[in-house]
Amino acid sequence: MANVILLVVGAALPVVWGTAHLFPTASVVRGFGEISADNARIITMEWVLEGVALIFIGAFVATATIIDRASPVALGVNVVAALALAAFAGVSLFTGFKVNFLPYRLCPFIFGGSAALILAGAFV
Repeated sequence: MANVILLVVGAALPVVWGTAHLFPTASVVRGFGEISADNARIITMEWVLEGVALIFIGAFVATATIIDRASPVALGVNVVAALALAAFAGVSLFTGFKVNFLPYRLCPFIFGGSAALILAGAFV
């Protein structure tokens, strides 16, 4: 039962954080000031895509957990999801963590913590 809790919490974190990315997108783009329409579209695309990617990573883990958490496929899903989140954490550590805005600084910890929870749940 403990591993199910770890997997659910590990899946929920990126879903919640990804969803939180979607709401402030317009204000984030406005925060860049006067930029070209193409640059605004690129920032919008990247911001939304990170949110959607996080939601899907969490959804994959949750689905694998619900269907059959003990299957080899679920284990594969969990490992790949944890690796993706670890990669997100690494990128965030060297980019967003250096920004003087708390939500950006939280990203490496949220992504890394989620990856650790998923791996712990997968291998407990």
